[in-house]
Amino acid sequence: MADDIAGRGDPIKTLQLMWGRVEAPKRGPRSKLAVADLVQAAVRLADEEGIDAVSTRRVAEAVGISPMSFYTHIPDKAVLLDLMLDAVARPADGSEEAQAFRPEDWRANVAFVAREYRAFYLRHPWVLQVATHRPVLGPNTMRAYDYFLAAFDGLNLSEVEMDLSVTMVANYVHGAVRDVARARMVKELTGMSDDEWWHAIAPFLETVDFSPYPVASRIGPVVGELYGLGDPDRAFEFGLECLLDGLAVMIEKKGGRR
Repeated sequence: MADDIAGRGDPIKTLQLMWGRVEAPKRGPRSKLAVADLVQAAVRLADEEGIDAVSTRRVAEAVGISPMSFYTHIPDKAVLLDLMLDAVARPADGSEEAQAFRPEDWRANVAFVAREYRAFYLRHPWVLQVATHRPVLGPNTMRAYDYFLAAFDGLNLSEVEMDLSVTMVANYVHGAVRDVARARMVKELTGMSDDEWWHAIAPFLETVDFSPYPVASRIGPVVGELYGLGDPDRAFEFGLECLLDGLAVMIEKKGGRR
């Protein structure tokens, strides 16, 4: 996994670039290249080859400028990384229009947003390789946060409870989706699918005495026969339903919708 960490760049410069607050130079020819062009080129590289493929040189080459020219637009890779995270953070095109949130449908609303969030990670698996402690406070990130909050609006929850609910669901999605993204990465690195790996080790496992593990030896063969190394879609939906059941208890206590 990459050791990239969000929030390492100059925070003010990063915010200025995210919100379009950087003034064009008063002297010299105006550049035909926008910051957004560099960011989108970096995102394409990350989507196609992984975050390790993103360098200022590769991005500059992708848009047809010299590596040194890159720095006249974006000061360094740390700032570029935050710009990339904000660029991909916005809800998928059409998702906001497709889902008009009504409080009485809160359960379907939260499930919809959770699935959209999971799909976001599957579109951009490199995001999972970036440690994000300091929030990326760009316009797209704020739009996504507002969208997520709207799924909990009108349920008699306090502002803090709404924020904590968003955090809880987001943390669940983040944890649940990692196995799917990692499975794709492992296959690319090893050239072996999970099913192929399972069949390769099966003969050895048949020689092992699993009797010291009575519960695992009873459950494991059943699950392995049905799902191999697992069914991430089924596991995600199961966990999401359990999470929604827990939220329902809190919302009912607050006098909101059941």
